[in-house]
Amino acid sequence: MDAFDEAYSVGVPDTLPRPRRTERGGTAGPRSREDRGAGSRPTQPPTPQPPAPEPMRALPTLGEPVALGGSILRSDGSLARGWITVEGDRIAAIESTKPRHVEHAITTGGVIVPGLIDLHGHPEYNVFAPWEPPKTFINRGQWRNSDEYAALVREPWSRLTSGGAEESVKKAMTRYAEVRAAVGGVTAIQGASKDYPNKAEALVRNVDLLIFGTQVARSTVDFDRLRDDDIESIRKGIFDTKTVKAHYVHLAEGQKTNEASVREFERFAASPLFSSATVMIHGTALTRDHFDQLADKGGSLVWSPQSNLRLYDETTDVAAALAAGLPVALGADWMPSGSPSLLHELKIAAEVVAQTPGLDLEPPDLVRMITSGAAEIAALGDQIGTLDVGRTADLTVIQKRRDDPYESVVAAYPSWVDLVMIGGDVIYGRPDWVAELTGAEGATQYEQVRAWGRHLLLDTRFGSPEEGPPTGPPRRLAEMRAQLIARYPAVGPIFA
Repeated sequence: MDAFDEAYSVGVPDTLPRPRRTERGGTAGPRSREDRGAGSRPTQPPTPQPPAPEPMRALPTLGEPVALGGSILRSDGSLARGWITVEGDRIAAIESTKPRHVEHAITTGGVIVPGLIDLHGHPEYNVFAPWEPPKTFINRGQWRNSDEYAALVREPWSRLTSGGAEESVKKAMTRYAEVRAAVGGVTAIQGASKDYPNKAEALVRNVDLLIFGTQVARSTVDFDRLRDDDIESIRKGIFDTKTVKAHYVHLAEGQKTNEASVREFERFAASPLFSSATVMIHGTALTRDHFDQLADKGGSLVWSPQSNLRLYDETTDVAAALAAGLPVALGADWMPSGSPSLLHELKIAAEVVAQTPGLDLEPPDLVRMITSGAAEIAALGDQIGTLDVGRTADLTVIQKRRDDPYESVVAAYPSWVDLVMIGGDVIYGRPDWVAELTGAEGATQYEQVRAWGRHLLLDTRFGSPEEGPPTGPPRRLAEMRAQLIARYPAVGPIFA
């Protein structure tokens, strides 16, 4: 079993304890941090206590409402100039004029979008720097068995995860990867492993672990390596208990002439797991006929063009997939061959669209692939992915550098991200905005980071155990970075 296989379980058993309270709720307003439950941000260093069984946030009633003004991307289109009011962990109002009853209101001048959703990743590997593939490969198996991959990925992985010699720092790796996602505007990710510090809820939401009090998804990297009991467990969740709404499975990752990749899809299509829950990742070797089969089942597709192009010199026939009626989301994959952020991946997708005859996707279509469309594929469309009254307050503010707000999002890089809020909780943003939204004292609890030439504030403590190593990962980014670099000096930077 190589590092890639060892990192990912096929899913978390349904018997995991479920949290009593999973919503993050109510950190937005100033003075709302004064009376916090387990997992809170205390104003004084805490007395060491055993980690809480699940993270908890302040009750929504403890937070004062706050408002953000800008171009708001709603489920029914954009509001050129509007205001979104957040109270507790929910969106309380969306209006065209500044709300008079909200004391703490910020004119952002930016684009306010639903928190971005990355539906394909291998987060722990995002501590590595990008890998330069030495050649074009025919499929996933070929590069995973190459000497270059062993030297640049597998051996460093072993060093970081101990290789039996030292204690693993994998929990710090997962936390570091969550920070990388969050500062790029992402509030929910796929690909979480069994080693995440807190399976109930982490810094960003993990769509294939416990989320909003339940688990709705399972993940499979190698279908051919699933045991019979694994297959039966997933099948039962899809068809019997109906608890598995999304089954993320890597399939047909190779060049279009590669028969082994096509046969992998055919074997899966003949299995009891082929269903409306199937969320196929990659599908680069497939044709319209294969996409029609998946569409007939009610499945969906996640596209990762950057990794495909770098490894195989071609990517999924998204035009054929869309013509078949498949819902399509976008995923950044992983740092070794993919993009450093979902916003970077969006640029690659836009370029492929521009170069592909018959592939008619406009900026709103691309943005939906990382917001509302992704949420629907993840079976979480009733919770995340759109900005509407009563919905969870997961949102990102991106600088508006284009007249059209959708074009501004497609053009954006992580350096354009000015604020990230998850469940009403500000986890990253401009210092002046963080102070306005959390209170001057609250802002002092954040970590200052230099992000692409400017200072921003970051809070990585949510969902993190009170104890640091060896029980849990470091709680702040500087400490995570130091721990990882001590083991592996070539750790890939976040703000580069």
